Amino acid sequence: MSAVYFKYQAFDAQGKLQNGQLNAETEKEALRILRGKNLTPVQIQESKQDAEGIRRKKITNSDLLEFTNGLCTLVEARVPIDKALRLLDGITESPSMKELVLYLLRDIKEGKSLADAMENHPAVFSKMYINIIRAGEEGGILHDLLPDLADFLDTSAKTRQAIVSAMIYPIVLLATGIISVFLLLVFVVPQFAAMFEDAGTGIPPSAAFLLNLSGFIQSYGYLFIAFIVLLVFFWRRLDKDPPSKLQKDSFLLSLPLIGTLILYKECAAFSRTLGALLGAGIPLIRGLRVSREVVINTVLSKNLTDVEEDVRGGAGLGISIEKTGAFPTLLHQLITVGEESGRTSEILLKSANTFDNFVRNQMSAIVSALQPALIIFLAIAVGGITITMLSAVFSMNAVEF
Repeated sequence: MSAVYFKYQAFDAQGKLQNGQLNAETEKEALRILRGKNLTPVQIQESKQDAEGIRRKKITNSDLLEFTNGLCTLVEARVPIDKALRLLDGITESPSMKELVLYLLRDIKEGKSLADAMENHPAVFSKMYINIIRAGEEGGILHDLLPDLADFLDTSAKTRQAIVSAMIYPIVLLATGIISVFLLLVFVVPQFAAMFEDAGTGIPPSAAFLLNLSGFIQSYGYLFIAFIVLLVFFWRRLDKDPPSKLQKDSFLLSLPLIGTLILYKECAAFSRTLGALLGAGIPLIRGLRVSREVVINTVLSKNLTDVEEDVRGGAGLGISIEKTGAFPTLLHQLITVGEESGRTSEILLKSANTFDNFVRNQMSAIVSALQPALIIFLAIAVGGITITMLSAVFSMNAVEF
């Protein structure tokens, strides 16, 4: 019999009314589970909600990392998957994640593997995540792969958090500058127009330019905002069309500095995943297939498909990567050394750390250079507008005098 979901209301030992839902095959089993939790059922009924609701709910990266770490601990302790999910259901605080765990448990009880159950929730579990779980289940090494998967998610989260934290101040500074200039041009500069008109004197060219710019923004500023919104919309739409996304990713890789950061970030993710898989005993061909799912940039992913074909044909991994011409020289050189010494997995993991450190150091350098540049820009923009308009007023007074 398939497991279903039951919504319930029950009193706890302190007499407080509790609402929730649980996974059970029958209503009788649901009642037994509630009594086992020292709850006195008041109402219980089968839930009609389907798994589609999970896809629409917000499950954060932190929730997923917490779930992975919990599952890793239980699997390493050789706790069966179904029991591990029941335990996770009891300790998970996120309502959305708790509900997802119940759906996974239902599918497990129906005979599906954990990877197959996760495939029903693509908005939560990436292809890479699912493929690593599947490789672990099929090879009986899930307890070896889950720690590496948790480490990958943790490293990705820390890198992402470091980038976000580093960019917060420059973004706030830039936004402050733009808003300040906008307010000056829209509300302050127009006040001088009436003053110049009443004086009947000539307006200096610099002040005339600012007055014209102010009038343009007041009349057509909404068109600029609409243009920005449309630009963002179409940029995001490119991801839905494979050929367009390929061109977009190729363009991003060609950008100075930004392209290098993207390349090294992707190399770090690829190296860490493949190194972990090879270290757990996964064959190279399958490891390449799974690791390719980690790479978001379609240009690099396409090149890794070619690498997989070359390796399948008997070529070495380092030589195959070098042949594409798309990856850093350091990567294929280190892999070649690893292949020659029989330490490919170890070398890949060290390469991942090298690439991660490069990205973090470059981001720190960019932010360090960006902050004073933005301050100077803000000072020039605001100060330039103020000085220009005040100079025009002083020159007008001098003429009158």
